[in-house]
Amino acid sequence: MGESDSMTETDPFPAKELEHRVARVRSALADNDLDGILVSVPESIYWLTGLDHWGFFAAHVLVVNRNGEMALVCRGMERITVENQVRNATFYGHGDHEELSDYVLAATADLGLKGGRVGIEKRSLFLTPRHAELIQKGSAQWVDASGIIDELRLIKSAREMQYTRKAARAADLGTLAAIEAAGNGASDYEVSAAFHNRVILEGSEYPGFGPFIRPTTRLGEEHTTWRGDVFKNGDAVFLETCAAYRKYQAPMGRLVYVGSAPDGIEASVQLAIDGMKAICGALKPGRRAGEAYAAWREVAVSAGLMDYERHHCGYMVGIGFPPSWTGGSMVTSLFPNSERILEPGMVFHAHSWFTNTTVPDYFISNTVLLTESGAEVLTTQTPETLIVR
Repeated sequence: MGESDSMTETDPFPAKELEHRVARVRSALADNDLDGILVSVPESIYWLTGLDHWGFFAAHVLVVNRNGEMALVCRGMERITVENQVRNATFYGHGDHEELSDYVLAATADLGLKGGRVGIEKRSLFLTPRHAELIQKGSAQWVDASGIIDELRLIKSAREMQYTRKAARAADLGTLAAIEAAGNGASDYEVSAAFHNRVILEGSEYPGFGPFIRPTTRLGEEHTTWRGDVFKNGDAVFLETCAAYRKYQAPMGRLVYVGSAPDGIEASVQLAIDGMKAICGALKPGRRAGEAYAAWREVAVSAGLMDYERHHCGYMVGIGFPPSWTGGSMVTSLFPNSERILEPGMVFHAHSWFTNTTVPDYFISNTVLLTESGAEVLTTQTPETLIVR
C-alpha cells in the first residue's frame, strides 16, 4: 500500500508511521514489564493517533495494551472529530454528567488489562487528581509510567523533521514582521498583530504558547507577553516567538532596540553569537546534553562573567499543545551536567541569553535540529546581529 492510500490530505501521519509508533510503545511496555498504559499527555495521544483538536482541555485517556490495541476515552461530544481523525483506536465517549474513570476502566477491561500491571502518567497536567484517584480504584497494579512515551517522541522521523522545517520558516518570517513593526511609538499590540498576521499566512497553526513580546522593563518576567506597552526610542523589545506546523513547534527569539542601542552593545551581541556557536558546536550525536551548557558557560567565563549562570541553555521541542511549546508537562533541557546522550533527530530551542549582567542586555535563540553531522540551525532568516528599529 502506498502512502497516498493510507493518508488523506488532512491526516498528519500515514498509517504505517502510526503503526511503527505503536510497535515502539509495545516494546517499551515489554521493557518496563507493563501489560498496558493509560496515556493522558495530549502530545502523545496525537503522536499515536493523529487526533488534533482543542478538546484536550478536558481529560483524554488513550488505553494501550501489550498487543497494540487501543481505546480512546474522552467526552462523547467529540465523537465526530474522533471518527473523522482516528482510525486506530476504539472510541469510548462519556457524558459530561458521567465519570471519565468509569469509561477508562471499561476500556481497560475490554482490552484485557483488568488485574494487570498498568502504567499511568502521574506527571500529566491533563489527568486531574480526581480522575487519577478514581481510575486507580479499579482492579490493576498501577505503576507510574510518566515519561515512557515522552522519551519515544524525542527522536523525530523524516516527516517530523519536514514539519519542523516548515514551522521554522514561518517563525522566521513572522519574527521579521514583528521586528518591522517594532518602531518608535508602536505598541506591543501592533507588534503582536504583525507577527500573527504573517506567521499564520505563512502556514502556521496556533503555537503551544506565546509569542512573548514585552519591553525590557519586564525582561525578567519569563512568561508574560503583550499588554499595551508603547515602545519609544532607547527601549528594547523582547521577542520570543514560535510557529507550528502539524503541531511541531519552532521557537526562536531576538532582542530588538528602538531608535538607538546602549553603549557597549556590540560586545553583548558578539557574546550572544559566540554562545550560540558554542552550543551548536557541542550538539553532536553521542555527546552529552550537559556539554552544550558547559560550552555556552565557557563563553560567559571568557568574557569575564565568572558568576553568570542560567538554569539551561535550551530544551527539546517537538509536538506541542497549549499551554506549552515544550511538548508536555516537563522541560527536557540542556542543563548543567546533564548526562542525556544526544541523538540525531532531536530538536532544540537553543538559547544564548545574557541579561542582567555587567554588559548590556542581548539574547538570541533558535530552533536547532541535530543531524548525523551535527547541529543545523533552522531559523536563519532573522539576523542574529544587532537590530535597531
